[in-house]
Amino acid sequence: MDAAGGAPYNPRSVNEVFRDFKGRRAAIVKALTTDVELFYQQCDPDKENLCLYGFPNEHWEVNLPAEEVPPELPEPALGINFARDGMEEKDWLSLVAVHSDSWLISVAMYFGARFGFDRADRKSLFSMINDLPTIFEVVSGKSKKQGKEKSSVSSHDNNKSKPNSKRGSESQEKYSKSMESKDEGALEKYDEEHGETLCGACGENYAIDADEFWICCDICERWFHGKCVRITPAKAEGIKHYKCPSCSNKKARQ
Repeated sequence: MDAAGGAPYNPRSVNEVFRDFKGRRAAIVKALTTDVELFYQQCDPDKENLCLYGFPNEHWEVNLPAEEVPPELPEPALGINFARDGMEEKDWLSLVAVHSDSWLISVAMYFGARFGFDRADRKSLFSMINDLPTIFEVVSGKSKKQGKEKSSVSSHDNNKSKPNSKRGSESQEKYSKSMESKDEGALEKYDEEHGETLCGACGENYAIDADEFWICCDICERWFHGKCVRITPAKAEGIKHYKCPSCSNKKARQ
């Protein structure tokens, strides 16, 4: 089961397998964050064993497991829907995230074994994968990198209730000034405070060389790319207290 709007394919190189991994990972992160309300509804405990599938084209799907034995690819965890109403939502989403991390690794290693990756190739692939935060870290907010960002936010943003609609351009300007002064101490401090910010939706790092708009949730205090949560700088100016999709959906269900 690996279609979701496109024909099945078999990535053969390290870079191709990594692109496959990133696409599937982005899909699952989306299901557990920005699309969490829809994902929650589709995981009805009264239905049969259900799995969360992530596809290379960044689409996700909740469906029954493949019928063929053995399946073409390793299968995700079965029965994620059964525990939905028996656990706190945050704990349940974290559990699905952990199993999804395991599934992504198994799919990547499957391709590596199938196409004869040697030791160097496997090491390279794992290194690329390991540079990304796990889905569990994104969903639970327990990433050490996010912990650093929270401390920098408290010291640089006196008014957290107002979204920082100029974060990308201001950060880029600070970085440029640091480069001009060639002050190594300032550069190290900047990198520590801003270079490892993670988007709460896609999990990607903040790029210091990109003029990206970011916004902070006033409930969970996580940062998001504006494009990931469909908030523009102009729209942010009219928002007094921003709540991310996950926090908004949680309150609606309560």
